[in-house]
Amino acid sequence: EQMVGTVVARLAEDVADVLSKLPNPNSVRFRAMQRGSSPLLTVREDNGEISIGAKIDREQLCQKNSNCSIEFDVITLPTQHLQLFHIEVQVLDINDNAPHFSRALIPIEISESAAVGTRIPLDSAFDPDVGDNSLFTYSLSPNAYFSIEVKSRSDGAKYAELVVIRDLDRELQSGYDLQLTAYDNGVPQRYGSSLLKISISDSNDNSPAFEKPSYVVQLPENSPMGTLLLDLNATDPDEGANGKVVYSFSSHVPPKITETFKIDPESGQLTVIKPVDYETTKSYEIDVQAQDMGPNSIPAHCKIIINVVDVNDNKPEININLMSTGKEIAYISEGAPLDTFVALVRVQDKDSGLNGEIVVRLHGHGQFKLQKTYENNYLILTNSTLDREKRSEYSLTVIAEDRGVPSLSTVKHFAVQIIDENDNPPRFPTNRYEIVIVENNSPGAHITSVRATDPDQAENGQVTYTILESSIQSSTITSYVTIDPSNGALYALRAFDHEEVNQIVFVVQARDGGVPQLVTNATVILTVVDENDNSPVIVVPVLNNNTAEITIPKDAEIGYLVTTIKATDRDSGMNSELDCSITAGNEHNIFIMDPRSCEIYTNMSMDIFPNQLLDLHISVQDRGNPPRTTKAHLRFNIMDLIEIAEGTQEPYVKQSSMDVSMIIIISLGAICAVLL
Repeated sequence: EQMVGTVVARLAEDVADVLSKLPNPNSVRFRAMQRGSSPLLTVREDNGEISIGAKIDREQLCQKNSNCSIEFDVITLPTQHLQLFHIEVQVLDINDNAPHFSRALIPIEISESAAVGTRIPLDSAFDPDVGDNSLFTYSLSPNAYFSIEVKSRSDGAKYAELVVIRDLDRELQSGYDLQLTAYDNGVPQRYGSSLLKISISDSNDNSPAFEKPSYVVQLPENSPMGTLLLDLNATDPDEGANGKVVYSFSSHVPPKITETFKIDPESGQLTVIKPVDYETTKSYEIDVQAQDMGPNSIPAHCKIIINVVDVNDNKPEININLMSTGKEIAYISEGAPLDTFVALVRVQDKDSGLNGEIVVRLHGHGQFKLQKTYENNYLILTNSTLDREKRSEYSLTVIAEDRGVPSLSTVKHFAVQIIDENDNPPRFPTNRYEIVIVENNSPGAHITSVRATDPDQAENGQVTYTILESSIQSSTITSYVTIDPSNGALYALRAFDHEEVNQIVFVVQARDGGVPQLVTNATVILTVVDENDNSPVIVVPVLNNNTAEITIPKDAEIGYLVTTIKATDRDSGMNSELDCSITAGNEHNIFIMDPRSCEIYTNMSMDIFPNQLLDLHISVQDRGNPPRTTKAHLRFNIMDLIEIAEGTQEPYVKQSSMDVSMIIIISLGAICAVLL
């Protein structure tokens, strides 16, 4: 009963040899696995210091049990290197209680004819202390007629019997007042007293007599109320009222006896009126007296010892201690290694013998196992690796069954929830996305969405998206496209031009919010599809205001190649395939034109057109949808060869020499030569 806060022990020092074998002994913490909301002892987490948490009263905690202790378990944290220590704190008795009698005045009536050596049981004193501090002996105030003899009951309790040591004479002295004192053996010694008021009555010829001075009865604890234990029989040879015997409990029996048993005053039948419990009281000692109805009768005494027989009437009790308080749920990380601590299981059975032996089983899943530590204590540990994404919760069942006949069992359930670890990176459905977009899109247009999934929970499964830095034609990728970091939606930041960039390749990275952060990349190939947004451009012959002058020899015959229309189109595919046609000025079919090669031939002899000008309108059209067309006006001069030789053919030469393609080729060649 020391003060609250008194230090009892320091586990860090007491188990230092065990802790020194752990990987990091300085980081070890302690956790008490106690039952009850207000434990009598507390354990500091950092150093395992055990101190008194609430006032401890040994008499209230253990009553008359001489071995009184507080037992609990302490585990070390983290549970990856779990150590289990069973703590047993002995509660020592102090002599804080004095013996006391239930009655301050004990009346006793004795016939003057009582023989020397007659014994009369006296009230017992009670002392809740144990050992030397408990009831030790009795004493009686000095007198010439009575003494006491101290005896022990079957449960070890001491009581006194009053012994007549000299003949009594009522005429000399009709009563005695004697002090009965009970002492313990503690330091300092304590005591309690009661007054014996002894009355001496006239003699009665005969007193009742029991067949036996004591009886021993075996009583199964599951006996129903009303069970007959003993049929007492005391005889008195007198007749009439002097021979009629009445049975009763002695006046000093404790209330526990009168509450549990009943004796019929006339028949002497002893019966049970209240259920008995072997686990609470293993035996009863009853003093019964028989007294006739005559005057000055002297009662006869008989002692009955009732031994309670244990039967299998108590189911095993299961107590499950989890790391989480207040809930029947254990929380385990999915990254926990094998043999990680899950729960501490204690079982007990109040029965004795085979009735109290317990077999414990764990039902549920192979991911967990039951391991016995000592006596009726077990650990539930992980038996395999766990994966929250496959299974997030387990239901475990602990079954405790005794070996009694018939056996009794208890079932207790609890749940194990798996705590998420960031063990899964985000995953795209594919690591390569091929997307098509038509050129001339509007800036800000939604292209597509790339989504990655992460089966982890909370921040571990929260995915954000970014585009990794790269460049396209000396521009950063982020000037072309952007991505919504929350949902992976891709948007165009500019209008794409197939003729400038026909394919954009970039990398999208998805990362979760866990620690450490996990990432996954996916490649996006964005193909810009051509749109027919460019008209054909005629480069040969050179046009001036969409008009070109071409000279034809006068003697040109049918099939003479007049000129070849050369045109370009920046578009691609069908949008760049060109067809040529004559649109006007060829009503007499003077010329024919190949639509694919765009070559213009004479369809008749030119000598019938002396010194004439012929006008011809042509068009170059692509095959896009809708198609685009470029028109040109060709003016043909028909001349003699002499005129052509004299320079009249200069425009034709000029237009040939001004071939744009040739100019470009020559320029590029010159630049390359200078650079080289």
